[in-house]
Amino acid sequence: MSEREFDVIVFGASGYTGKLVAEYMGKEYGNDESIRWAIAGRNKDKLSSVKKDLNLNERISIIEVDSTNKDSLDSMTSSAKCILTTVGPYQLYGSSLVQSCSENGTDYVDLTGEPGWMYEMINAHQDTAKKSGARIVFSCGFDSIPFDLGVYFVQQAAQEKYGKPAKHVRGRVKAMNGEFSGGTIASLGATMATLKEKPELIQVLSNPFSLTEGFEGPAQLDDSKVLLDEKLNMWVTPFVMAPINTKNIHRSNALLGHAYGEDFCYDEMMIAGEGEEGKQIADAMNSSNPMGGDNLPQPGEGPSKESREQGNYDVLFFADFDEGSIEARVTGDMDPGYGSTSKMIAESALCLVQDCEDLSGGMYTPAPAMGDKLIKRLTKNAGLTFDIL
Repeated sequence: MSEREFDVIVFGASGYTGKLVAEYMGKEYGNDESIRWAIAGRNKDKLSSVKKDLNLNERISIIEVDSTNKDSLDSMTSSAKCILTTVGPYQLYGSSLVQSCSENGTDYVDLTGEPGWMYEMINAHQDTAKKSGARIVFSCGFDSIPFDLGVYFVQQAAQEKYGKPAKHVRGRVKAMNGEFSGGTIASLGATMATLKEKPELIQVLSNPFSLTEGFEGPAQLDDSKVLLDEKLNMWVTPFVMAPINTKNIHRSNALLGHAYGEDFCYDEMMIAGEGEEGKQIADAMNSSNPMGGDNLPQPGEGPSKESREQGNYDVLFFADFDEGSIEARVTGDMDPGYGSTSKMIAESALCLVQDCEDLSGGMYTPAPAMGDKLIKRLTKNAGLTFDIL
């Protein structure tokens, strides 16, 4: 693909999250002439305003794309090494783009947390992507990079210390300060609507191994109810993103040749606290709906710059052995849904283009696609930390 005009095209750059990605690219790489990137979307005037508002380098091109027109999509995807798309819900607006990238040998990264759609895309386009050389990488934002790479990271430490992976890893969200995006909420609504049309996807959403292409592992811990984590002596409560993160992590294990073992178990919950007070907090958290209420953001809306910069997250991963546990920690320096996510997806696109020349075509999750290379980029550039405690 060395002859292509652009390394990365940010598709959806006039939307809220897409503009944050463009802002990050402009700030970090705007004057780096070795990286050829552009912004794209359906409205050229809005894109021109984004370019002006962000004071992007004059060489940054603007591309008008009609996502309902295959020729328009093919023109964009055949001009770039990688398409970075923030245009969701992906089950409504992303399928034709995945098809176009797969057919044209173009790398692709997105922010999807829609496993039913991912399941359909894998079945429909995996063979095409393998033949064309396109590397399609789903879930390159807060779902699921900190979790997917966190498990990968702690399992590497387990392999080094014990010469084998842990059969069980516990993901425990210690802190998460920030807002859910309007796109995430819209994706949930689109998923519920799709289930009415395609009830067969209920099984996909309920099965932690639905993205492992026929492989069925062992029964997993039920992380859908409040429980006492006896090893932490802390009460933990269901975490809203566990259903998508868990599926992605099991897919990563499969794509890595079951590097974590065919008997691998993973559960992901949020820490509430110790004792009776911790139990009460856990119950209260479990009974509330984090995506409910009357003042929810709409797609294209989001928090202020100050709010994004005040956000953060802190996630622990415990690789459990009879001899003890190895504890890893992943943190992010901005709110998860917007500030950190926009940096993660930008670095994912650049990682694919610049660092992963040996990766063959196919449909991926972040860990098997980029692994250590992406961890290095995220810690150097994007405000994430990965540590063994």
